[in-house]
Amino acid sequence: MEGFGGLFGDPEELQRRMAEFADQMQGAQKIAWADNAIKLAVDLTVAAINRVSLEGDVEHQAEQIRSVMAIVFPEAVTLVREARQGLQ
Repeated sequence: MEGFGGLFGDPEELQRRMAEFADQMQGAQKIAWADNAIKLAVDLTVAAINRVSLEGDVEHQAEQIRSVMAIVFPEAVTLVREARQGLQ
C-alpha cells in the first residue's frame, strides 16, 4: 500500500526525497554559519582598528595598529578557520 492512500506515492521514494531535502538544508545552514563567522571576523577587525586613537608620526601610528592587530587578528583567524572547518 502506498503512503496515505497513494497521496504521496511510494513511501521509500518520499523518504529518500525527504532525506535529500534535509541534507540540502543542513548544507545551507553550514554555509550561512560560515558566512556569519567570516563577517564577524571582518567586523571585529574593522571595529578594533577604528577604535585606535592614532598619535605621533607615521611609524608610531603603524606600531599602534600592529599592536591592535596582534590582539585581534588571532581571534579573527580562529573564527574563519572554524567557519572553513564547518564547511568540510
